[in-house]
Amino acid sequence: MSKRDYYEVLGLGKDATERDIKKAYKRLAMKFHPDRTKGDKASEEKFKEVKEAYEVLSNANKKEAYDHYGHAGVDPNRGAGGFGGGQGDFGDAFGDIFGDIFGGGRAGGGRRQPQRGSDLRYNLELSLEQAVKGIKKEIKVPTLVHCEQCNGSGAKKGSQPKTCGTCHGQGQVQMRQGFFAVQQACPTCKGKGSIISDPCHKCHGEGRYERSKTLSVSIPAGVDTGDRVRLSGEGEAGENGAPAGDLYVQVHVKEHPIFQREQNNLYCEVPISFTLAALGGEIEVPTLDGRVSLKVPNETQSGRMFRMRGKGVKSVRGGPIGDLICKVIVETPVKLNETQKQLLRDLEDSCGGSASSKHKPKAEGFFDGVKKFFDDLTS
Repeated sequence: MSKRDYYEVLGLGKDATERDIKKAYKRLAMKFHPDRTKGDKASEEKFKEVKEAYEVLSNANKKEAYDHYGHAGVDPNRGAGGFGGGQGDFGDAFGDIFGDIFGGGRAGGGRRQPQRGSDLRYNLELSLEQAVKGIKKEIKVPTLVHCEQCNGSGAKKGSQPKTCGTCHGQGQVQMRQGFFAVQQACPTCKGKGSIISDPCHKCHGEGRYERSKTLSVSIPAGVDTGDRVRLSGEGEAGENGAPAGDLYVQVHVKEHPIFQREQNNLYCEVPISFTLAALGGEIEVPTLDGRVSLKVPNETQSGRMFRMRGKGVKSVRGGPIGDLICKVIVETPVKLNETQKQLLRDLEDSCGGSASSKHKPKAEGFFDGVKKFFDDLTS
């Protein structure tokens, strides 16, 4: 009796991908598995057929030979069609395909290897001045450290961990349910392969214990919110003598009462009087290095920007120093007495009153635009 085409058995075309082959096999194997079909011989034969097709098409070399020469290109004595192994064949087939589901399979066997310690994160809040100029800070970090009393073994000084009698030091055991063979961590030793009968009093058999340690961290000049400083080996201690993880110091810059930072530039608002804006003059403005003078020309309008080059921030990533951009805000006088109010009225009259636009360039442009807008609506 001639064999069916392997692609036909799995219901696939010859352009099927590895994922398609695996997916089809899983679906059909579940459908015809003897545990589901309760001794149905026809289904068992179909299961064997599906398994044989999968073993050939999932193997790159066998698949290439089969695609070129058909069944003649595949030697059945090397595993493509051998079903003499009985029930164990079904278990092996499912051990590979479902290993990731049941947490093991042959690829995951063996004692659990020492694990590198976890990385830690420490959130550090800085002022803008500290972030721009750099600072050295001491931080206190709670972490798991290597137990020096037992040297990380977890066993009391003078004793040694014993090989686990359940898994015989392998760290994993195999559970068989019908045709399924599932490999999982040993429940007795939790995958370690050894048992500590006399645990260390300091770490209680863990090989590590929790302790807060004080570290000195140098924050380079120019950092900003979101930047991180890595301290190698200052994270949690690893298990069974494995190396420690790293500590990442995450920077957050607090809001400043005067300045706002955008990349390498600093921005601030500077209030000026109505008189200074009209007549011009010189004022002092703050920078992170102290006060500097700023010349304000006459007839300065509120909202005008002044750039002070090189008074910003030098980024931790290099490049030129940014600028300080000062936005002047003209303040309207408040809490005026009657004399002061009359002086303002006299000034207004001297400028031609509210109808005059000679001394009000913004108002002139605005009202010209309003007039044109309404003219367009009525035309």
